[in-house]
Amino acid sequence: MSNLLQVYKNKDDNETNITVRKTYLLGVDELYIEPGYNVREIDQTHVEEFRDAFIAGEHVPPLTVQVTEQGVKIIDGHHRWHGAKLAQAAGHEIRLECKDFVGSEADRIAFMVTSSQGRALEPLERAAAYQRMINQGWEPAEIAKKVKRSVADVDHHLQLLTVGDGLIAMVKTGEVAATTAVAMVREHGAKAETVARTQLEKAKASGKKKLTRSAAIPEFSPIRARRLLEIIFHNAVSSADEGKLILSLPLEYQREIELIICEFHDFLKSEKGECQ
Repeated sequence: MSNLLQVYKNKDDNETNITVRKTYLLGVDELYIEPGYNVREIDQTHVEEFRDAFIAGEHVPPLTVQVTEQGVKIIDGHHRWHGAKLAQAAGHEIRLECKDFVGSEADRIAFMVTSSQGRALEPLERAAAYQRMINQGWEPAEIAKKVKRSVADVDHHLQLLTVGDGLIAMVKTGEVAATTAVAMVREHGAKAETVARTQLEKAKASGKKKLTRSAAIPEFSPIRARRLLEIIFHNAVSSADEGKLILSLPLEYQREIELIICEFHDFLKSEKGECQ
């Protein structure tokens, strides 16, 4: 039975493009984690999954590391390292397969963002990673290309960091979605947090656990808005008088138009029963 080493040794004969990228086995305690470096918050459940994998002897992908003056720093594989520590504490001898990372600091951050080995990034984690790349001198378009996302995605996540501590706290707890938080700041400005807390209390009073976008930023019925435009488009006759544009409509539509306007008035004022 052949293996890759044999294929590599015979590469001149079998016309393969095979190359070697070395990995190294290190003891768990030979590696270190820089506090605050990981873009992902540690998920204990994920750590325990790796612990069980190490104990069971299952394959675990190599960690990506950088050799520094302090030792061997983990770039990608923080959950794997924590899992290995637990397995080691349980009495198992663990050695971690590691490979060098080559690139700039911004490249390392981008690698952590795009790594398929870690769990999916939360919006705030992704936003913080993008900001770190901005601090390294990267432009949003460069970040988008590097992490294989759109420029709009990068801009949106950077905006998330500016919504204020109150809304950020609600995003962390899952009470408000990241997209909703950004949209609320666009809609309400400095009052966004106050509006969010008020609307969240109403949502919880009705038995809901989080504030939906529709509750946070109610929208007037598109059906009713379209109906008004249809009436105007098919029936209105325009004229000008003393610098004003006048639309003339058949009287048969008067009541329907007044009702739509009243509904929109109620929508703006958030007061029921004001127009009858």
